[in-house]
Amino acid sequence: MSARRAAGLTITVMPPRRRTRSSELERETVRRTATISSALGREVRSGRRTRHLTQASLGARIDRCQSEVSEIERGQGGRIPLETWIAIGTALDRPLAVGFSRPLEARAAEPADAGHLRIQEYLLARASATGRPGTFEVPTRPTDPRRSTDVGIIDRPHATRIQAECWNVIGDLGAAARATHRKVAEAAATWPDDRIASVWVVAATAANRAILARYPHVLASAFPGSSRAWVRALEQGTEAPHQPGLVWFDPARGRLTEWRRATIQA
Repeated sequence: MSARRAAGLTITVMPPRRRTRSSELERETVRRTATISSALGREVRSGRRTRHLTQASLGARIDRCQSEVSEIERGQGGRIPLETWIAIGTALDRPLAVGFSRPLEARAAEPADAGHLRIQEYLLARASATGRPGTFEVPTRPTDPRRSTDVGIIDRPHATRIQAECWNVIGDLGAAARATHRKVAEAAATWPDDRIASVWVVAATAANRAILARYPHVLASAFPGSSRAWVRALEQGTEAPHQPGLVWFDPARGRLTEWRRATIQA
């Protein structure tokens, strides 16, 4: 601090305040920026190589030099503008997807498999409402509890055990189908006096719809049972179809809807 005299007045000049350390928000921002930049850089490198592009050729497409592309791929793109990331995604035919996650408090309050559990909760509630015992993660081979069906419904009037596999996110279709077939076979051996009926209940998200729409022949072969009849069986307690089926679960409305199979050209 210093003092100056002017026209009989004393003027005190304060030195600029120096920040000795960054705030917690700034530190977290730096950390997350580094993490995201590193992940995006790896995706850019992978996408560029998949499309057989050099760093220079990719740079030419987005109006950036080769050295800048190199920096981005090394995880140093934290300060490049959003429009550049959009241009990169367009050039690599992998459009950038941006959005805020749910609040941390909300995520902490929910289990990791909340979407999956919601489908299970709905099916068990409908089973109870229609007078049928429902089971959660029921082992299809009692001696090995690691092998279980997401939801089991005992339909005594029709001597049937319904095995419902619940899918919040569709992943490896082949592996999932093989697992379902194995569980059906195990259940048939465990409960030989009952018919084993199998259905997939899939969250009706845009991503899941897009995946299933790509493989109409695969889905038609795997799930020949009437989806409409399966919805009635799960919702109202009518007899389950004798063929495996697939139905949608609408997360927004909390209800089952029919899966309309694609028309397959002969």
